[in-house]
Amino acid sequence: MKKNLVLGGVLLILVMMIGCAPIHLIVGGGAAATYKTAVDERSAGSLWGDAATSFRVKSKLIKDSEVHAWNVDVDTLESEVILTGVVGTKQQATQAGEVARKVPGVRKVRNELQVGKKSIGQSLDDTLLSMRVKTHLFKEPWIRSFNIDVDVDNGVVALTGIVDRTDHKARVLEIARSIPETVRVIDNLKVKP
Repeated sequence: MKKNLVLGGVLLILVMMIGCAPIHLIVGGGAAATYKTAVDERSAGSLWGDAATSFRVKSKLIKDSEVHAWNVDVDTLESEVILTGVVGTKQQATQAGEVARKVPGVRKVRNELQVGKKSIGQSLDDTLLSMRVKTHLFKEPWIRSFNIDVDVDNGVVALTGIVDRTDHKARVLEIARSIPETVRVIDNLKVKP
């Protein structure tokens, strides 16, 4: 029992350190990594490089005394880092962006951090909204929903990933915007060249 609690704690720390995007690569082991590599539009090298960049950025944020890194989600797509989440002050948001820019391998930083607070009730609402968005995306036969990371903070839906065509991107954004609880949508989607 104690061993399971320790293992669970270690996994939780890894999840919080890395953010949502590369979780498939850590928690599920080799099978999940193989699956993610098979369905993601990026090459295996690009996928692993982006995951490594996210890890390095999150590690630097954790070491920074000014930034509350547990509230910051780090996603990387083609060496572009996207920061989402809710932090207490504008200075923390600015500092998080500066820390991310200094990490080797980061080509660009999109700082979408919100300044404010997030209650436990809001966290639950955000989780439910995220699940609703993912469910709607999963129902679309031409959308590779596993290629799209959905992060929600205070009703703001951030979509990160690669889609096949411009009209597919428009449909993904339309789906996210159509859910009544959505306050705003952050578009971090790229169309496959």
